[in-house]
Order: sequence, then structure tokens, then C-alpha cells
Amino acid sequence: MRDAVVVEAVRTPIGKGKPNGALAHVHPVELLAHTLRTLVERSGVDPELIDDVIGGTVDQVGEQAMNTTRYAALSAGLPESVPATTVDRQCGSSQQAVHFAAQGVISGAYDIAVACGVESMSRVPMWSNVPEGKDPFGPGIAARYPEGLVPQGISAELIAAKWSVTREQMDAFALSSHRRAAAAWDAGLFDAEVAPLEGVTRDECVRPGTSTEVLAGLRPAYHDPGFAERFPQIEWNVTAGNASPVNDGASAVLVMAGETAARLGLRPLARLHSFAVTGSDPLLMLTGVVPATEKVLRRAGLSLDDIDLFEVNEAFSSVVLAWQQETGADLDKVNVHGGAVALGHPLGASGTRLTTTLVHAMRERGARYALQTMCEAGGLANAMILERI
Repeated sequence: MRDAVVVEAVRTPIGKGKPNGALAHVHPVELLAHTLRTLVERSGVDPELIDDVIGGTVDQVGEQAMNTTRYAALSAGLPESVPATTVDRQCGSSQQAVHFAAQGVISGAYDIAVACGVESMSRVPMWSNVPEGKDPFGPGIAARYPEGLVPQGISAELIAAKWSVTREQMDAFALSSHRRAAAAWDAGLFDAEVAPLEGVTRDECVRPGTSTEVLAGLRPAYHDPGFAERFPQIEWNVTAGNASPVNDGASAVLVMAGETAARLGLRPLARLHSFAVTGSDPLLMLTGVVPATEKVLRRAGLSLDDIDLFEVNEAFSSVVLAWQQETGADLDKVNVHGGAVALGHPLGASGTRLTTTLVHAMRERGARYALQTMCEAGGLANAMILERI
């Protein structure tokens, strides 16, 4: 059976997803086009050889509608003959794009594919694709979950309560994320993965000067009297400081068969080793990373001790800390260059952003195996294992 390898991986700097954000003036198609153009330039691959471009976007409406990935590919200058599609697995959309690209290569359907993603949360705010007064779930879901589902912030609070994750622990984790991200920038560890755009060269949300005291002073972000009555166990400890911000950004990875890389004289960054997806309780919603981790390790024939580096998306600090409790993973190996709490979480771009950061960290640290996993709305999670070759 053929293998699939990553030969290049790039991302934009990540901007604040607000009207005054550093990338708010950039159309989402152009955000993604920038990474695709850079990917081709840095790899030296003839774009005519690309079999497909698979992109992730969560809010596919307005300026992110009409198959954004196709128009980004055209804007990037890729030949009109190169097809493209846009997928949605919520926050894991572009990680799913990596899965699809790799699985297409392994099966022989592709020789070369691009997996990518974009989200401009300043221009297309979260939930823009659900008009006011409309129900995206339908009567069957209402019947199955008669008490009603909850927003992600409430799920993060429920996770903190169930796993007894304290405010102090979440704030300490968030502080570590900022310090790791700032240290990585200062050491030049992001230089190989970031493609500066229109004068923006660094991630906008990293706060090197934040402190325990600053984080402790932030108010709960999701307190709601109705949910407080329904869930008296919630202590309301999730804040804007220990959760990911809203962001603008794009990222892309170039995937091909190992034999194709050899023929083209390209040195792979990593082999895409194993994949898993799973569903979980849509009320807790964000806990799928636990069974997804177990599933992908089982499929790979590896144990947790075999993994040198982890990327676990920091949608909320409580999610990563609950995952750590369940798996027993060493937090010193998790998100070593900082995570989404510091770097940001441009929804559709985050999957390939994690992959981009991970493959470069693997090379820099000499890691053999790495594991990436992401929680996703609706009670979903993706996981994959990469191997340095």
C-alpha cells in the first residue's frame, strides 16, 4: 500500500477576528490564496500536478460561500484544471481535509493533493450561517435531546465541572500557552511555517506580558442564569483568558505519495501514519478527543509512550486538561510552541494550522511520532498520527 507524506506546510500569521484585527481587511479567499501560492512556491511543485485542493471552512456563507477553496485556488494562480472542494467538520474541518487528502493518496486516487483551511471571523462572524429565528437542528434532535443542547462555552464549563478542573489550573495552562508561543516566536521557530501577509508578520493574539494576576481578574465569559439553574454543578470558571479567541487566518499543507516525493526530489517533513474520527456526547460536545486519541493509537499499534509530541487544539483550556487527565499524557509534550489560547483559533484553518506547527516542531525537536487531535461542535473529534521519516 502506498504511503502519504507532507512535504510542505505553511500558514498566515493569525489576526484578531474583529473589525480592527490585523487581517480584517483581507478577503477570506485572498487569505487562503496566499497560503496556496506560498505552498507552491516553497515546494517548487508544478501546480499542474496537483490532483485536488481540499479546504475547510466552518461558516460557509457570505464572503466564505460558494466553495471558497475553489476561488482561492484560482486566485492563487493554480491552473483552472486543478479542482477544489470545501468541507465542514466544524473546528476540525481542515484536519478532515488532511485526512481526505492522505486517504486519497494512499488509495491511489491522488498522487498530489493540498489540504488547507480558512476562516475570517472578523468578516464572517461565528453563526453567520444561521439566520435569526432559524433552527439548524430540526425536530428529531429536539425529540432526542428534549432538554436542549448547549453552546460550546457551556460544554466547556460542564467539562471543567465533571473533571474538577479549577479556574487556577485553566489560567495556569493559558499562561503557559502564551509563554510557549512567545518563546517560539523569539527563537525563530515559527519562521519556517509562517508566510507574512501585507506587513503582518506575527500572530496578533500572543500576549507575552500576561500574568496569573491578569488572568485571574477576568470575568466568566459564559455565565447565564438559565444554564446556572439547569446545571448547578457549573462554577463559571471559563473566561476569555483561558479560552481561544476569535481569529482570522489560513493554512495549507502539501500531501503526496512517498514515491512521488522521491521522484520529484522532495524531502518529506513527515509521513501521515494513522487516522481516526469519532462521535461523542453532543451535550458535553468537546470530549471526543479522548476516544479519538485511544482509537488512533489502537489503529497505529502504538502506545501513548511512543508519542513524542502532541497537538491538542486549545479551544478551551478545560478540554485539554480533561483530555490529559483521561489519557495521562505528559503536558510537557503538548502544544510545545503554544496553542490556540495564545496563537488563535480561526476555525476552518485550525486543523492544518496544527499540522503545520506540528510537522515543523517534529523536525526541530527530532520527534519520531506525533499525535494531533481536535474537538468539534456536535460531539465530534479527529485524530491522526504523524511519523518523521
